[in-house]
Amino acid sequence: MANVISNEYLGQDMHLLKIEGSFKGEMGQFYMVRAWENYPVLSRPISIHNIEEESITFLYRVVGEGTEILSNLKTSDDVKLEGPYGNGFPKVTGKVALVGGGMGVAPLYLAAKKLKQMESVEKLDVYMGFRDEAILTEEYEEYADELFININGKVTDDLDVDKYDYIFTCGPEVMMESVVNMAKGSNTKVYVSIEKRMACGVGACLVCTCKTQSGNKKTCKDGPVFLGEDVYYA
Repeated sequence: MANVISNEYLGQDMHLLKIEGSFKGEMGQFYMVRAWENYPVLSRPISIHNIEEESITFLYRVVGEGTEILSNLKTSDDVKLEGPYGNGFPKVTGKVALVGGGMGVAPLYLAAKKLKQMESVEKLDVYMGFRDEAILTEEYEEYADELFININGKVTDDLDVDKYDYIFTCGPEVMMESVVNMAKGSNTKVYVSIEKRMACGVGACLVCTCKTQSGNKKTCKDGPVFLGEDVYYA
């Protein structure tokens, strides 16, 4: 069990949950989070937003009973974490863009932080799309060479894929598929972070199965990050 440091409401049903302790995790990985005993039965899979020396942070949106319970957590309340799980974003070189839509910006903060520390990354741009209002822009701006914000439009409208060697993207399926399609025929590699319902987090239950060019894969164990062309290949 770990203790809550803070649980900040950001607007649009989004919360930033900071938990005390020493945790491990790479960009794109997730933890199974729960703050209840018996019901709901399943823990909630939430991507790592940030890791610091004595804390871990999760950005989440209230969408059901589990996240509703999380939203009511107060300082010093207990939380159970299991993880880190999954395969995250790879270490890359050259020019990189991060493209997030809505809650899809959640894992991209740790990605920005990690990538900025890599000498192999020449340029790091961040694209963030929101329906109503932007959140955490100052935090992302700290690591971005350029930050592009799109409100109530298509964040992909601002993106020129040919400017980058790699693109990491997370958000609505239609947005990620659009990024992958934009990169077809170019030398740009796109990695997507897939969101699926998960029960165990370790690949045992098959709840989070997704289709890829090489057959069905388990999102929690084989992903949640996949090469975009392997998922969106039609």
